[in-house]
Amino acid sequence: MNRLPETPRVLALANQKGGVGKTTTAINLGTALAAIGERVLVVDLDPQGNASTGLGIDRRDRALSTYDVLCGDCSMEEAVKETAVPRLWVAPSTMDLLGLELEIASSADRAYRLRKAIDEFASSRLFREMGFSYVLVDCPPSLNLLTINALSASHSILVPLQCEFFALEGLSQLLSTVEQVRNALNNELTIHGIVLTMYDSRNNLSSQVVADVRETMGDAVYETIIPRNVRISEAPSYGKPALLYDLKCSGSQAYLRLASEIIQRERELRRVAA
Repeated sequence: MNRLPETPRVLALANQKGGVGKTTTAINLGTALAAIGERVLVVDLDPQGNASTGLGIDRRDRALSTYDVLCGDCSMEEAVKETAVPRLWVAPSTMDLLGLELEIASSADRAYRLRKAIDEFASSRLFREMGFSYVLVDCPPSLNLLTINALSASHSILVPLQCEFFALEGLSQLLSTVEQVRNALNNELTIHGIVLTMYDSRNNLSSQVVADVRETMGDAVYETIIPRNVRISEAPSYGKPALLYDLKCSGSQAYLRLASEIIQRERELRRVAA
């Protein structure tokens, strides 16, 4: 399946381990990219819907969701909602996604539902008006059909990795899955980068994990490290990204640096491709 040239840059945030800061990164990276001028859509593919909640979308306001989009009952344009952050939109999720795999398992295009929806969105009125430059897909913490849809739809994968013991456990499985998807479903898919999260400067273990991951993964690891920060943890309970809750906290500033680093990597990739 050849992608339309005007399709925005699609990044899947994925890690089959839970509690690594994946959804927190989707929320705050999306906000940071929007804050520095990009137009961003966050696609919530996690049935828990935490990215949607963290961006201020009440569960009662999700009459149409990514479940409806992947079932073919509505378009992405119909499902997306504007957030309190200028230039940032979200396609919310609901618990209905839990049953999606059984519903579409026998469909020939089951792995391409999200890709088709994003490509069609790129031709929509809203897309033409907004000119979205990034789509961030928040994946569930498992390697299921929802994650496969995200990887099939994406140009690159961004992997949040916590600075804790066993940080590298399971990463090889994820990288193997990426290779399988690249060979079978999406030959464009690359590893955009690995972002180290939940770093505690008071803990020697965190520093050792950083050293181990950088030694193992090299340049794939972003320079920016996301610290463990109480303001980041508090923000979702107010339905706000950390950058709206407390712009000056260390976590918000780290996500702004990460956004700048991602944009710089994108520029380098385009330059090499040219």
